[in-house]
Amino acid sequence: MAQREYQTFEAFWPFYLREHSKPLTRGFHYVGSAIALGFLVLFGATMDPLWLIGMPLSGYFFAWLSHALVEHNKPATFTYPLWSMIADYRMFFLFVAGRLGPELRRAGING
Repeated sequence: MAQREYQTFEAFWPFYLREHSKPLTRGFHYVGSAIALGFLVLFGATMDPLWLIGMPLSGYFFAWLSHALVEHNKPATFTYPLWSMIADYRMFFLFVAGRLGPELRRAGING
């Protein structure tokens, strides 16, 4: 496993955003996150644990696809699995709330 460079989530967060600098990459992540949350809602409504299988499958599928086809970098999940998941949903909910722009600018991203 790769050496961990970041010791805190707050130090990791700007790195995570820079690894998702392209809007299309973030868009793929939003789709995967939204579908995963939909599976969570379906699980809550039915209590059928099979819906839980869809959560990581949809989230990782769209995320990894975007890193391979759009961003051309290695997903941070491989080195920082928990922080990557937290950062993914932080990015998603900040986007939904219309508050992601300032975070991107602080990380040095202009779009």
